[in-house]
Amino acid sequence: MVDETKWGIVYCPKGGIFGKHRKRWERVERCLKERGIDYDMVQSENTRSVDRLIGMFINNGYKTIIIFGGDSALNDAVNCLMQQEQSVRKSVIFGLIPNGVMNDFAHFWEFDEDNVEQTIDWLLKRRVRKIDLGCIRYKNRRGEACHRYFLNCINIGLIATIMNLRRRTRHVLGSRSLSFIFSFILLTFQRMDYRMHIKINTDVIKRKVMTVCVGNALGYGQTPNAVPYNGLLDVSVVYHPEVTQLFEDIYLFLRGKFLNYKSVHPFRTKDIEMHVEPHTLVGIDGRLMSNTPVGPFRITVEKEVLNFLIPE
Repeated sequence: MVDETKWGIVYCPKGGIFGKHRKRWERVERCLKERGIDYDMVQSENTRSVDRLIGMFINNGYKTIIIFGGDSALNDAVNCLMQQEQSVRKSVIFGLIPNGVMNDFAHFWEFDEDNVEQTIDWLLKRRVRKIDLGCIRYKNRRGEACHRYFLNCINIGLIATIMNLRRRTRHVLGSRSLSFIFSFILLTFQRMDYRMHIKINTDVIKRKVMTVCVGNALGYGQTPNAVPYNGLLDVSVVYHPEVTQLFEDIYLFLRGKFLNYKSVHPFRTKDIEMHVEPHTLVGIDGRLMSNTPVGPFRITVEKEVLNFLIPE
């Protein structure tokens, strides 16, 4: 077994045609050595390897596990941890050095991907907070009961499509601006609304909806008031706006701003029940779910279940 103070770092490289990401680990490595931090680093190859590597660290007794990656990598790591016994979950602390295509959860805590030194200094102070996780429970195409945890948000409908487009184009292009331009062009070929049945608290919505965001944190600008430590989820439901307003809203979203308030219907809840028509896209922490829910599904919040290193 390893020393409990030793860091286990899972490095998740991000894509891009300019190769800047290749130098990021060298910068982190230099910073770790300058501060005398004892660590072991393993590099992930894909989504499945993150799960395997987190399991390896846990099985070998690492108590501090740092994800050097983005929202999706952190999501994979957390879901691996949540499969462990409760005693193990309580003993493990997660930290984050942002290095992803999407770093929205890091931005909530004001971690800056361009200031690695400050992030590592904050992690060193070992300020731990127990945070909430959202959870979607559903059945897959084989009728099997499934669940998946999330830290930031779940998107259902058009915004799930946009997030997927931004992720794929930025992964290839390595540029926010180019990703924005290509995503906006590709959106002209996408479906704009979906029939949904939603129950939130005492409200029932049964109509065509453009997009829904269920946020445990910022939700990529759609749930800006959500926080992962109040035992609640923020929900934004966006009906199909007028054509001129639609493109204005999409533009604001792609620029990282909240959708126009005229289109947004906000809620706050502990529990949301939904039933959407087949082939409606569902994204979780910035990545499309591989197993799309079939039939009704439920989204809830689990309070204070993850130990997370936060800034001062």
